[in-house]
Amino acid sequence: MSGAEVLKKAKDQGLKMIDLKFMDMLGAWQHFSVPIDTAGPDFFEKGIAFDGSSIRSWCEIHKSDMTIVPDIETFKVDPFIKVPTATFICDVLDPTTMTPYNRDPRSIAKKAEAYLKSTGIGDTIYFGPEPEFFIFDDVKFSQHPNRAMYAIDTEEGNWNSDREGSGPNLGYKPRTKEGYSPVPPLDSLNDIRNEIVMELQKMGLKVELQHHEVGSAGQCEIGVKFSTLLGAADNVAMFKYVVKNVARRNGKTATFMPKPLFGDNGSGMHCHLSIWKNGKNVFAGNEYAGLSKTALYFIGGLIKHGRALTAITNPTTNSFKRLVPGYEAPCNLAYSNRNRSAAIRIPGFNTSANAKRIEFRPPDPSSNPYLTMAAIMMAGLDGVEKEMHPGDPIDKNIYGLSKAELKDVPSTPASLEEAISEFSRDHEYLLKGDVFSEDLLSAWIEHKMDNEIKQVGIRPTPYEFLLYFDA
Repeated sequence: MSGAEVLKKAKDQGLKMIDLKFMDMLGAWQHFSVPIDTAGPDFFEKGIAFDGSSIRSWCEIHKSDMTIVPDIETFKVDPFIKVPTATFICDVLDPTTMTPYNRDPRSIAKKAEAYLKSTGIGDTIYFGPEPEFFIFDDVKFSQHPNRAMYAIDTEEGNWNSDREGSGPNLGYKPRTKEGYSPVPPLDSLNDIRNEIVMELQKMGLKVELQHHEVGSAGQCEIGVKFSTLLGAADNVAMFKYVVKNVARRNGKTATFMPKPLFGDNGSGMHCHLSIWKNGKNVFAGNEYAGLSKTALYFIGGLIKHGRALTAITNPTTNSFKRLVPGYEAPCNLAYSNRNRSAAIRIPGFNTSANAKRIEFRPPDPSSNPYLTMAAIMMAGLDGVEKEMHPGDPIDKNIYGLSKAELKDVPSTPASLEEAISEFSRDHEYLLKGDVFSEDLLSAWIEHKMDNEIKQVGIRPTPYEFLLYFDA
């Protein structure tokens, strides 16, 4: 549709406002709203101006003027704003040149898709991210030295020792690590998840299933159909928005924090992906688990750059409380068929060529989806271009292997500081095709060092949550 056509459609639906959403570098959605009557047909070309220096880790004050331009293709009706409102996802531009701002995550996702085409390896990459989350009735700080936050879920219960001020024990509480898909009343969040599904469908997302996850106190998962890199990242942003708003109108709190509960499973954002060319899946072949050599080389790139990659895919201090053995956490940079103890799993549900894909399991939902999926793709493509074979798969429970058996298996970093150190040495692959810029990567490292790593280091652990911005 043209700008004039989309405005007419919005007005015909009785919409009164336009809400413009865009994502900052660190992964939080921001927004501005304008009355629909003030928007002319050129609104979708000129956009609106804003102060970029007030957004975390963006431009300096002497270069503060920025522009956001709505993407017409993302038009939806926002279900959570009282006044009938059209919503659009926006790109961020430099107003002097009207070209993409190099720290705009959405423009980086677009450049990543263009780079894939330029390599000749494929023309489309599909992602199926799975952002898990918790829904709590109440949230308090923990005084326990190993817990970043203390969460109380009065319906399902929470961590059973050292509880303070909890609600009534209704007798229906999943035990630790035993929350996977029980029926109500043990699963007290089925109705809320169904409500979330209904809203997601209104927003155009194709939902495949919903269920309670393994985490005992309110961990949830809602599966959304795969899309292109840009489409999948847009979907994750909208998904978080819907989940948090539905939880809020039910008097609850949803969090995508990777590890909110000590001693229980954390929340990941496993990413299923495959590359296609001329309508054919180039990850399908006759190698291990039905993969092609291209897919194996892609895995090789993920293993080679896996430690550095966590600086983007697992970007908070809390992220590394999840990446520990024993909680389905993918802390071993190995690959395997059907094996959830490996960082890279080849799903075994469907053996057809079209369904063949890999699942990269380390990312968590605190990450910026645009940067995460672009970085995963760039790491994998570096493996393809350099023919990095990943070595032999490990078709065992990796958590049960001895230290001697694990000596040649790389692991994810133990902390954000370690991840940033690896990232500082290993990020050249992200600069190919000008997908990422040195400016963005330097700003990323600087922010993480100055605003998260150093700050957490000088405060007691219970206050870590204050520094974690739940994007």
